[in-house]
Amino acid sequence: MDKIIVDGMGGDNAPASACEGVARALNEDKNLYIILTGRKAELENCLKNCTYPADRLEIVDCPDVIDMNDIPTEAVKKKNSSLMQAFWMLKKNDDIAGLVTAGSTGATIVGGQLILGRIRGIKRPALTPAVPNVNGKMVVLCDCGANAECKPSMLCQFALLGSAYSTVGLGVKNPKVGLLNNGTEEHKGDPVHQQAYKYLTQMKGINFVGNIEGRDINTADIDVVVSDGFSGNIALKTMEGTAKMILKTMKKQLMADTRSKLGALLCKKAIKRMRADLDFEAAGGAMLLGVKKVVVKNHGSSTAVSICNAVHKAAELYRSGLIQKVESLLEQADLSSVIAQEDE
Repeated sequence: MDKIIVDGMGGDNAPASACEGVARALNEDKNLYIILTGRKAELENCLKNCTYPADRLEIVDCPDVIDMNDIPTEAVKKKNSSLMQAFWMLKKNDDIAGLVTAGSTGATIVGGQLILGRIRGIKRPALTPAVPNVNGKMVVLCDCGANAECKPSMLCQFALLGSAYSTVGLGVKNPKVGLLNNGTEEHKGDPVHQQAYKYLTQMKGINFVGNIEGRDINTADIDVVVSDGFSGNIALKTMEGTAKMILKTMKKQLMADTRSKLGALLCKKAIKRMRADLDFEAAGGAMLLGVKKVVVKNHGSSTAVSICNAVHKAAELYRSGLIQKVESLLEQADLSSVIAQEDE
């Protein structure tokens, strides 16, 4: 049975969304055992409205809560908070497979690094979501916010992390890796991206196909997009906003007059499929890749469905051997000489 910790107090809709999501996940997967951290009385009150196998749910009472406005380096000192207690339990217990939280992104990244720790050889962990593509697949975006400034070696490691996730989590064989840049030509970008391009072309274990532009994330034949966290975050938020704009505009125009409403009825199923294709929550949150265990960071406004999907994703990645795949690709690539040059 796979144990997953869920931060019960993280997110705008907590603890209700966490409790409902956990109950859904337990009912859908009989091989799950979930540890829910948070204020016990509040969690138990929410769970009264849920049907779930009580013998596979454990509540750990944590009186403190990390607020979204807390400074991450200060938040990590709240050892009795639902998120930090989850990290400490994840670190100390070998039988716990992973962690799911919709709480503070900054606190999750700091907690992952300082408490759980990085995989040996990884310089920085990366926040990595999977986003929709017109070809009917999900594209891994690594990094989307953990590291605003990167060295070339870090971008190379993001290529490894993203390839491992694409292979293990999405079932892609020999995933195609592109470097997010302001043009597809080899000479484009600042010195960091130009140097990263050179390193990536020489790396073993990844299928690097060159530079890509922002529009290619959702339209090109690509599986992994490598980016610094600043550019990746802007790209991700732009995609989310564009998807919402398209759906809202379509609804507005379809409801504009009687003829449009009749047309909407005829294509109701197609519209529903379109909404599903543009659903960013379906992938089950963003992975914090590069740390020693599986950590899934959900959007702060996550619903119960999103939390449920994240729990399933965490268990799936653990069962598929994500961490072992990262370690294998790291050994194969051997970036030690590149890192040594940068550290001089």
